[in-house]
Amino acid sequence: MFAKLPLFAGCSKSELKKVAAIADELDLRQGKELTKQGGTGREFFVLLEGSADVVRDGKRIRTLGAGDFFGELALLCDRPRSATVTTTSPVQALIVTATNFKRLLRENPAISMKILEAVAERSPPSSSD
Repeated sequence: MFAKLPLFAGCSKSELKKVAAIADELDLRQGKELTKQGGTGREFFVLLEGSADVVRDGKRIRTLGAGDFFGELALLCDRPRSATVTTTSPVQALIVTATNFKRLLRENPAISMKILEAVAERSPPSSSD
């Protein structure tokens, strides 16, 4: 599953195994709030099954399904959550905590570089570029 995510697209199979080793699988009920807009982010989620709504400023902006991911910036940046995500069905998800992710990056500099490259490619250029 991680191989399909843009954040990990440059990683080798052995590197992806290291990422998968720090992920926990969760079964969550319908109506479970996974993130709260403005809250502190300490984890990254990948939906394996089920669905969840993304709400920003009280408006639903997207519905997530199997294969979708969110919260990746919480692993890389210390900034508030940009939206609230709530399950709309029972969900099976992978979760990676910031603590485990940061340890993985410290212990595997090659993975760090690949993730930084992926983030840089996804970021829009700033006005100073």
